[in-house]
Amino acid sequence: MSRYGQYCPITRSLEILGDRWTLLIVRDLLVGARRFNEIARGLPGMSRAILSKRLDQLQRAGLVRRTDDGYEPTQACQELMPIIFGLAEWGARWAFGKPREDELDPTVLMWWIRGGIDPEPFGDRRVVLQVVLPEGRRTRFWFVIDPHDVSLCFNDPGHEVDLLLESDLGVLYQVWEGVFELRSALREGLVRLTGQRDLVLVFPEALKFSPVAPYVRRALARPIDA
Repeated sequence: MSRYGQYCPITRSLEILGDRWTLLIVRDLLVGARRFNEIARGLPGMSRAILSKRLDQLQRAGLVRRTDDGYEPTQACQELMPIIFGLAEWGARWAFGKPREDELDPTVLMWWIRGGIDPEPFGDRRVVLQVVLPEGRRTRFWFVIDPHDVSLCFNDPGHEVDLLLESDLGVLYQVWEGVFELRSALREGLVRLTGQRDLVLVFPEALKFSPVAPYVRRALARPIDA
């Protein structure tokens, strides 16, 4: 923990939250990540040793508590929600743009999408969604969507594919983040979705998108004054 040597609540806050990765760990806890491996998968650029250290620091600071299943945010952590998403709103308006190559990790996006799929619109049936990307370290992913669970598979799970989604990785990231509206991307051919007609029609209802998507959409709809 860095010390700034100033008696100020802002510096005290930064002493807890200012280290690299800490705010992203808090972000993921606030949107539902609970297990160590779940947090690690969403932040692959951080070593597991650093994650363990940061979680320990947050626990000592009273922002995180250990549970039988992993970690959960305390009230102090929950009260960071407007600050974290205030950063999302500011960033969407003043610091966002086209994705950079170093930001396009397909595995991270698939983990995020897994958390954003709601099985309820598909009813009581199992649905297998395959995602195919044209290039990258890994180009094929499968989601097995059961009524009460969504699994991400990196190898063919052996079930018949019900839906096939094809997209450039950068485009799919921008759909997830709210830059492109999914239905518009489908109409314009930026994203291709094929399969059983009833499932194709319901898929936009099942994909809930990133928690920051509303801020991105609002920023895009609000022109920046010259």
